[in-house]
Amino acid sequence: MVIKNLYYFLSLILVSLVSFSTSFTPLDNYLLNCGSTTNTSLYNRPFLADSTKPGSDFLTADRSIPLKNRNPPPNSSNLYHTARVFTTSSAYKFNIKGNGTYLVRLHFSPFVAQGFNLTSAKFSVLVNGDLLLISSHLDYSNDNNNTVLKEYILEVDGNMVDVVFTPVNGSSFGFVNAIEVFSAPKDFITDVGIRLISADGSTDFKKLSSQVLETIHRINVGGPKLTPFNDTLWRTWIPDDDYLALKSAAKHVSTTHPPNYQPGGASQEIGPDAVYMTAQEMNRDNTNLDSGFNITWNFPVSSGGAQYLVRLHFCDIVSRALNLLYFNVYLNGYLAYEDLDLSVLTTHVLASPIYVDFVVDSDDSGVVQVSVGPSVVSTTSRMNAILNGAEIMKMVNLERSHMGSKKTIWVLVGSIVGGLVGLCVVVVLLAVLLAMKCSRKKPKPRRAESAAWTPLRVYGGSSHSRMSDVTAYGSPGPNGYLALRIPFADIQSATNNFDQNLIIGSGGFGTVYKGVLRDNIKVAVKRGVPGSRQGLPEFQTEITVLSKIRHRHLVSLVGYCEEQSEMILVYEYMEKGPLKNHLYGSGIPPLSWKQRLQICIGSARGIHYLHTGSTQGVIHRDIKSTNILLDENYVAKVADFGLSKDGPCLDETHVSTGVKGSFGYLDPEYFRRQQLTDKSDVYSFGVVLFEVLCARPAVDPLLAREQVNLAEWAMQWYKKGMLEKIIDPHLVGQIKPSSLKKFGETAEKCLADYGVDRPTMGDVLWNLECALQLQETRQQREPHEDDNIDVPVLPTPGIDPCAPSINIRTEGEDGDPTSDMSTTKLFSQLITNEGR
Repeated sequence: MVIKNLYYFLSLILVSLVSFSTSFTPLDNYLLNCGSTTNTSLYNRPFLADSTKPGSDFLTADRSIPLKNRNPPPNSSNLYHTARVFTTSSAYKFNIKGNGTYLVRLHFSPFVAQGFNLTSAKFSVLVNGDLLLISSHLDYSNDNNNTVLKEYILEVDGNMVDVVFTPVNGSSFGFVNAIEVFSAPKDFITDVGIRLISADGSTDFKKLSSQVLETIHRINVGGPKLTPFNDTLWRTWIPDDDYLALKSAAKHVSTTHPPNYQPGGASQEIGPDAVYMTAQEMNRDNTNLDSGFNITWNFPVSSGGAQYLVRLHFCDIVSRALNLLYFNVYLNGYLAYEDLDLSVLTTHVLASPIYVDFVVDSDDSGVVQVSVGPSVVSTTSRMNAILNGAEIMKMVNLERSHMGSKKTIWVLVGSIVGGLVGLCVVVVLLAVLLAMKCSRKKPKPRRAESAAWTPLRVYGGSSHSRMSDVTAYGSPGPNGYLALRIPFADIQSATNNFDQNLIIGSGGFGTVYKGVLRDNIKVAVKRGVPGSRQGLPEFQTEITVLSKIRHRHLVSLVGYCEEQSEMILVYEYMEKGPLKNHLYGSGIPPLSWKQRLQICIGSARGIHYLHTGSTQGVIHRDIKSTNILLDENYVAKVADFGLSKDGPCLDETHVSTGVKGSFGYLDPEYFRRQQLTDKSDVYSFGVVLFEVLCARPAVDPLLAREQVNLAEWAMQWYKKGMLEKIIDPHLVGQIKPSSLKKFGETAEKCLADYGVDRPTMGDVLWNLECALQLQETRQQREPHEDDNIDVPVLPTPGIDPCAPSINIRTEGEDGDPTSDMSTTKLFSQLITNEGR
């Protein structure tokens, strides 16, 4: 207890030393001291007397009574020594200068005076016609001073805010001690990237800003109580200790350095400095817990029938460098965010505050449960998870106020009749839409097995035959998936019973062996851990994607095996291995600039085909240098489709899905919004381009802080116009300035912060072809010389050096008419202005 008290004492000192910026200044800011004729203050904020006489200023009713407490509790605020009592429906009206999000706070501190016992008041409160509060929901026992503060966040689109107090009947009354109405900062509540997490699945939540939110909990995780003195929006944050499911699982952590606020992240209005300077992390010193435990908080709420906005605050104050902290977030036991990497969300700035919004349904348990725990991609030494703050806000079930007028009755009748007509129209429209809409069953989020422990990953299907689920992803073709099955005995023979000397690689799915099938075909055999269900979705996806597509620059699937609880995938063998091995770390002779350009062009063709080769297209989701393989002629082929997703339907702009991918290559916009588009692959490919140019990993934690993330570091040099300073030393003197400029420009466009600003893969391909032509302007070539490498035909003198070839071939790139897309030396669609 002494240590705990010492911690809080030190934390309070820390908070008092924090230098806060100038407080937020609202456009509208009304603070009323109700029932008083004098002004007062609370936390240095001036509250004006609501009226010297009823009917003037803000108060519109003439039947209200000002009360004064003659025996106020010691040390209580003057704000709570007076109140205004309403014996009939009465309103406060506040003129509004600008529309947007507003905070409305109502202060209730009952006392007995002039024959009124305010604890027995029975009334309702409406704001702009929305029923927000019924007095029976006020519980004065939770506060030592019997004071209750109700806070609501709502959208205002008119020029007035009306706060109406209405007694429930003729013998009852209502009251209020103080009212706050002030405008919130822009984007305080947004409609972008919010996910609904429930037993029915994870989906986008639309139009959050149109909801009225009631604040239920505001928690400073890992820190002390914060009063409105410490908050630019004058909020109170309370410690989290009483809500921890297992206190020994959490460990307080704090910093003395102010947060590094970044554009697009949290601001001091979203959360004060002190919230982001303290946190709870996994207590890895507790030897009684297994390594994979979660930290869990249980926040009491109303049971059943309501939805809650859960706003979680994060700031990585525990890592020494970027990209070291990966963890999962669970809400009510369901996986809400997998492999959360704060470095990506915060645009690669350490200790930078961010927040993430979710919506959850309440259940009969009467709690909203929040858990954070280690990701499966975390190494044992770096296994950790953190949380800095949490807010739980109830979505108020709005009820419009109708005073029983005839107009209201006719409105009700009209609504019923109109509703019946509308229902018929909706039924017809639904029938049409169901016929036209491409359907996609969304998987339910995975539920945690325990409040304090990492959930087990359980997937459908038996261990003997799990391919029954594959057909849900797409049509298997005329011969079915059976045509791709390879007997386990054949694979054993091909790999000499999985000889360790034949291992050529390993990854998250399993081990890769070199093998030779009976017909003397060289193959790469990727074997999952025998008997394990880990990786089953990737196994299924890989088969469904590669059985439907064929392209010269995509690795071909030879077959698969699922006998004896095995998950085995068999691919064409790529003699030269991953592109990464030819760039750094393996001792292989370096590639020339021309070879690197050709490899990038081939990869771009493969990805472009994925995006455009079918109606919806396919998004790879894991483009990186280890997933670009080279054959014996250095022809590039894109591999590893286990994370691939079908692209959006024609009437959609994105696919809503949990974040997957590899750190350092992950699209930050996809990470923030969990909205996947083909531009996410474009971003990842932009990282690969810089990897090819600079010959260094996408993420290297051993480097200086500003160099850890390749994309960020390379972009800094590009913007300086000094890209030549960071190229692979083996390329010095090889690259023509015009070629380097075009290549750098292409990579820079791929790495735009927002997908809408990035080029398509067709545009990327165009620019890479241009970079190669600029590199070879003095070397005339025959049209089919070295045809197995994709070298463009050079234009004649006087022609734009980046103009496309018109040497169009009508069959697939490999001459196989079964290829799904016709291509040229340069893609034929790039000849049109639209392609450019």
